[in-house]
Amino acid sequence: MSTVTMPTEAEFARYAELAVKKGVNIQPGQQLEVRADISQAPLVRQIVKAAYAAGAKQVYVNWSDEETTKVRYFNAPADAFKEYPEWLKARFEQLAEEKTAFLSIVSDDPDALNGVESSRIADSNRAAGVALAKWRKYVMSDNVSWSIVAGASEAWAKKVFPDREDAVPALWKAIFEATRMDQPDVVAAWDTHDTSLRERATLLTNKKYAKLHYKAPGTELTIGLPKKHVFLGGGGPNIDGVDFIANMPTEEVFTLADKDSVEGHVSSTKPLSYSGNLIDGFTLWFEGGKVVKAEAKQGQQALDELLNLDEGARRIGEVALVPDDSPISNSGLLFYNTLFDENASCHLALGRAYSTCLEGGPQMSAEELAENGANDSMTHVDFMIGSAEMNIDGELEDGSREAIMRDGNWVI
Repeated sequence: MSTVTMPTEAEFARYAELAVKKGVNIQPGQQLEVRADISQAPLVRQIVKAAYAAGAKQVYVNWSDEETTKVRYFNAPADAFKEYPEWLKARFEQLAEEKTAFLSIVSDDPDALNGVESSRIADSNRAAGVALAKWRKYVMSDNVSWSIVAGASEAWAKKVFPDREDAVPALWKAIFEATRMDQPDVVAAWDTHDTSLRERATLLTNKKYAKLHYKAPGTELTIGLPKKHVFLGGGGPNIDGVDFIANMPTEEVFTLADKDSVEGHVSSTKPLSYSGNLIDGFTLWFEGGKVVKAEAKQGQQALDELLNLDEGARRIGEVALVPDDSPISNSGLLFYNTLFDENASCHLALGRAYSTCLEGGPQMSAEELAENGANDSMTHVDFMIGSAEMNIDGELEDGSREAIMRDGNWVI
């Protein structure tokens, strides 16, 4: 196996331009908030340059450091995790009110918080979830533009490529391939892909399915869909009509579940990295839309903490369809990172639904969203359920069924 070299400054600049122009699609005079670990400094510098070149008014960088985060989780007093700073909450809300775009660079070690007392992680997630509820509504209703891209870090790379000395550049290569950076004209490649996903989403929306039926080893699940559901895929407009692409890479088309109409059981097909811990080999049983039983081969405590975060964490917010014959799946890599693994597999999300998946949803009140079947929660956690053995049928309003996927791939 030939050794891979680290990306050049020019490659980082090209990737940064993709994130700025196609991801968040910065507009002249707009502000940008970049969130990243300090390990991603070379990429962040190029993102800042690209944003100002695109006409950004201000670019704020919100740095984190995984090592000092670990120190805090192991050493801070327990009650520290039950609080979230008011000034930080106010900062997020002000940025969103000013129509700032938010760009996150994920590079987390999937095992970063192994050994941390689970209650500390749960308390921290709950405190942040309550404090940032208003900001999250801005984001999940597309009142602001936002995007997530990835950057290779040493710990993450070693998890993906444990036997390679060139693990970090190898992960960068995999990230670039997944985001079509290996194409001669990356913007044109994304435009073609975006159009394809939007067309698929429109086709599924027009079917007006009442339910989806899933069958695979370890899975027999029926998910009701709200009458006003809309499938989305690829990019889309924010509330002001400016297109952006929330996830890069993306291979999914998605909608929301009727929060009270999920029945049966479903098994994961890939590990879930949640709050610095891996949850693997798990099955969830649903009755009346709610998880009534959950068993995991690894990470049972973390799974229980997730499900107990709030009432909505036990219900499905998102339903996403991804063909098994897709670039990330075909790479054969397990990324241990939801941004990538969810785009190699059909998946569901526990927690809050995207209001954009309902006709008129972004303009609805919380009560109206609930009346139309949308789940609410302080969390939104995707988990992977797809495989080459997954069959999915769509049930029409008259009760008849038609095949959507067979053996993990589209037949519609």
